[in-house]
Amino acid sequence: MTITRKCDFPVFDADNHLYETQEAFTRHLPKQYKHLIDYVTVRGRTKIVVKGQISNYIPNPTFEVVARPGAHEEFYKNGNPEGKSLRELTGEPMRCIPAFREPEPRLKLMDELGIDRTLMFPTLASLLEERLREDPEAIHAVVHALNQWLHDTWSFNYQDRIFTTPVISLPIVSKAIEELEWVLERGAKAILIRPAPVPGFRGSRSFAFEEFDPFWKRAVESGVCVTMHASDSGYARYQSDWTGPTEMLPFKDDAFRQATATKRPIEDSMASAVCHGLLTRHPKLKISVIENGGSWVPHLLQNLAETYKKMPQCFEADPVETFRKQIYVSPFFEDHMAELAEAMGGTDNILFGSDYPHPEGLAEPTTYVSHLPKSFNKEDVRKVMGGNLGKLMGYESLVK
Repeated sequence: MTITRKCDFPVFDADNHLYETQEAFTRHLPKQYKHLIDYVTVRGRTKIVVKGQISNYIPNPTFEVVARPGAHEEFYKNGNPEGKSLRELTGEPMRCIPAFREPEPRLKLMDELGIDRTLMFPTLASLLEERLREDPEAIHAVVHALNQWLHDTWSFNYQDRIFTTPVISLPIVSKAIEELEWVLERGAKAILIRPAPVPGFRGSRSFAFEEFDPFWKRAVESGVCVTMHASDSGYARYQSDWTGPTEMLPFKDDAFRQATATKRPIEDSMASAVCHGLLTRHPKLKISVIENGGSWVPHLLQNLAETYKKMPQCFEADPVETFRKQIYVSPFFEDHMAELAEAMGGTDNILFGSDYPHPEGLAEPTTYVSHLPKSFNKEDVRKVMGGNLGKLMGYESLVK
C-alpha cells in the first residue's frame, strides 16, 4: 500500500467502521429472542431477517465481499456527469480482509494509513432500531447482544488507539442507563446513539425530552464521548406519504430521497436538542455528529436565529451560541468547510472523519487535509485532524 500523504501531527479519525460477522447479533441473544434476527438465502444471496421481515437495507449483510474503500470518492467529489448507477460506480468489489473484522490487523492498517487513533463504528447495526421500533424490549435485547459481541471481538478501548462505540438505545430509560453502566464498566470511551425520535410503547418522542434526563445526566457525569452517527432514522416512513411504502435503501439510486431526506434526520435531531432544552438543561453535554456532513449546519443556525428573534421566551439561552458550544460536527470531505467554520464561529468543534473503509469515504483517510480550505491555518488543520477530538476525549497530547 502506498500512502500519498502522512501528517506531521497526531491524527484522530472520528469515523472508521468495522464489518460485523453473522453472529454479531445472535451469539449473545437471549433464548426468547432466538429467531428475532435470522439470515436466509434468497436466490443464492444471504439476507438478514429482522422480526420476520427480510431487509435489503444492506445488500450484502455478511460482508464476505465488500466495496473497495473510497469506491464512490469521485462521485462525491466531482458528481456523476455520465449518470452511472451506484452499482456501476462501485466497480469491482473485494474480499473482506481481517483488518475490517479484527482490531490487531486494523492497528497495522492504521499505521500504514497514518491514523494514530480512531472511533470505530459498527456498520450493520444502523438498521436495528428502526426495524424493531414496535418492540422496545426487543430493541434493548438485541443492542445488548451486539454490544457483548463488540466487546468480545474488538473491546471498547483497544490499546488506547481504537475506540469501538457500543450502541445505546433509549426507549426504556432505565435499560438505557443499565446499558450505559455496562459499557462504561468495560472501558467504553465513546457511545453511539441514533439521531432519531425514540420509539416507545406509546409512540415515538424526542430524546431531548425531560423523560431522558436521568440518562443524559449519567452520560455527562461519566465523561463518555456521546456520538450521533448517521443511521436509518425512520424517515422512509415520512417519505412514503409521497412514494408509497418502502424500506430505506441507502445504496439504491433515489433522487427524491437524495433531495429531501439525507439531511433532515440530523437537522431535526439537533433542532430538537436545542429547542427542547436538552443542551441548556445539561450545559456540559457535548454531542459529536458523525457521518452526517456539515452542509445542514448554516441552514439550521439561520432558522434557530430567526426563531429566537420571534420567540425568545422559548429558550433559556441564545440557541445559536448553545449549538456552537455543545455540538461537534464532522463534515464530509466535499463539504464547504469554510462556510461551516464561519457558521460555527471557528474550527474548535469541527472533526475529521474519513468513513474508512466504506465506499463513500476516503480511500486514503489523511488526504482529507487536501480538502480543508486555504483559509485554515496550521493550528486549524491540527485541531480538525485530531486535536479537537483528542481534547473532547481527554487526550490532551493531541491538542499540543
